[in-house]
Amino acid sequence: MGPELRRLVVGEGSGGRLDRYLADRLGLSRTRVAVLVEEGRVRVDGRRPRKADPVSPGQVVEVELPPPEAPSLEPEAIPVDIVFQDEHLVVVNKAPGMVVHPAPGHPRGTLVNALLHRVGDLAGVGGKLRPGVVHRLDRDTSGLLVVAKGDLAHRRLSEALQRREIRRIYLAVCWGHLPEPVLTVEAPVGRDPRNRQRMAVVEGGRAASTRVRVKERWVAADLLEVALRTGRTHQIRVHLAHLGHPVVGDQVYGKDWWKGMSGGGRAWARELARRSPRQLLHAGVLVFRHPVTGEELRFQAPPPPDFLAVLEWARGQEGPASPSLQG
Repeated sequence: MGPELRRLVVGEGSGGRLDRYLADRLGLSRTRVAVLVEEGRVRVDGRRPRKADPVSPGQVVEVELPPPEAPSLEPEAIPVDIVFQDEHLVVVNKAPGMVVHPAPGHPRGTLVNALLHRVGDLAGVGGKLRPGVVHRLDRDTSGLLVVAKGDLAHRRLSEALQRREIRRIYLAVCWGHLPEPVLTVEAPVGRDPRNRQRMAVVEGGRAASTRVRVKERWVAADLLEVALRTGRTHQIRVHLAHLGHPVVGDQVYGKDWWKGMSGGGRAWARELARRSPRQLLHAGVLVFRHPVTGEELRFQAPPPPDFLAVLEWARGQEGPASPSLQG
């Protein structure tokens, strides 16, 4: 596969630095754009530019996008917690920090590589680069997911997911206190127009529905049970941030959120942030019908040690119930 050639004409109202313009138009990081510029793969009106050069309406920007690095589908002896498997599927309790399938930037060391070593050849199922994967979890989200071993199981599980027949229930810790003990968020999710590397609640996005229940109320955070009714990218993280209560430890949608607190809860929140090594989101319950036998399968997995350590600490603290927020 050769490079992809993109030709962009800077429109009215556009412009600014070249790297910002290309990052927004192509959905790339500015770091990636800088590399393309340094490699001589970008031309502005036929000339080789610098990344900080300004672009103006009417200018023509040509970009050569090299093909992505082909991710490895080699089996790798990586520890993986398999909670169930038969000839048709495998259910895994994914550890935090593990990417689900190979992709540019994460070509190896993924859950798929680990499963190829443990359960055999999944290649050709569900897509070349993520064989057998029916649904995903973010790298820093722990918990349960199902992977198909064959085309029939993959097709039927994917169809069940589209029909909302696969139940996925998460534990999450959010900053602050939700206004109601039980609520449903109905808000469309799509690419953030201000930052194409993020998702956001946007007009014209894909319909998304999340049901949230408060399990425990702590000094400056809530422990939640969250049920997905749809499965959009980053859906729980985006919906909770949209409510003004992002997931604790989320460095994309809730970074340093606690710094906006005042009053007695601020010190508690600072310590909670320090103790949270990642976003506190865990897929703890997975329920679906077996794609071949029709039997209902239900799996439950406790949070991993890092999550449990935060729960133990938070439950042992006392302090004001409702910290005030600035702004």
